[in-house]
Amino acid sequence: MLPENIIYIGVVVGLVSIFLYIKNIFFGTTRPNLVSWTLWLLGPFLGVFFQLKAGAGLSVLPVFMAGFGPLLVVIFSIFRKNSYWKLSTFDIFCGIFSILALVLYALTHNLAVSIIFAILSDLLAFVPTYIKGWKFPESETSSVYITGLFNNILGLLIIKNWSFTIYSFGLYLIIANIVMIYFLYRKKIF
Repeated sequence: MLPENIIYIGVVVGLVSIFLYIKNIFFGTTRPNLVSWTLWLLGPFLGVFFQLKAGAGLSVLPVFMAGFGPLLVVIFSIFRKNSYWKLSTFDIFCGIFSILALVLYALTHNLAVSIIFAILSDLLAFVPTYIKGWKFPESETSSVYITGLFNNILGLLIIKNWSFTIYSFGLYLIIANIVMIYFLYRKKIF
C-alpha cells in the first residue's frame, strides 16, 4: 500500500490530460461524444458520494476526477461550434438506459447494489464512445484514458479498507480505460 498523498500526483496528471483533451477539441482533432461525456460526469459524482458514505478516504479522488474532467469537456465542447460528435439514435438509447441505471443507483438503499448501478450507468455511457473509438480512433485523444487508467490504479494502491463498495468503481474504470486504449491503438498495433 502506498501513502495516501501519492494520489495528488494522479490528480495533477489527470488535470493536465483533460486540458490536453480540451486543447485538442479546440484544434478539431478530438470530437467527444456528448452523451458519453455528459453521463460520465454524473455517475462518478454519485459514486463519490456513496463511497464517502461507505468510509472511503483519498482513494475516492480518482473517481471524483472521473466526473470533474468530463464536466470540463462538456462545458468547453458546447462553446466550440462543431466540436462534438454527431449523435445517433443508438447514442440516445444508451443515454436513456444509462440515466435509468443512474436513477436506480440513486434510489437503492444498499451501497453495494448502488455501486453496481453506477458502474452499469457508466458502462452504458461508454458504449457510444467505444463504438466511435473502434470505428474512428483518430477522433479521440488517448491521453485522457491512459491517465484515467493510471489514476485509478493509484487509487486502488492506497485503499486501506478493501470492501466492494470502495474498490469496485475504481476497478471498473481501470478495465473500461484499458478497453478504450485498446480500441484507439489496435490499428497501430495490428
